[in-house]
Amino acid sequence: MKIQVLGSGCKTCAKFNNAVCQAVQEMGLKEKVEYLTGAEGTSKLIELGAMSSPVLAVNDKIAMVGFTADLEKIKQSINKFTDEK
Repeated sequence: MKIQVLGSGCKTCAKFNNAVCQAVQEMGLKEKVEYLTGAEGTSKLIELGAMSSPVLAVNDKIAMVGFTADLEKIKQSINKFTDEK
């Protein structure tokens, strides 16, 4: 499973990345969260068709758009993709 946080690199995106990393750790997942910012992050946002950021992408699909510090919501968004290969 590929887990990415996409954004501009602003403080909100960084906080969201930290929350996603914490959620992944609490879930006991082995995957590392890839944090894409700047031109790379913007390019990926456009590729996925996202209209705002930050974005949580799992397996190159949008799982969540916008900031939340709610770890349970983040975990639920990731769990939707745990059965995919």
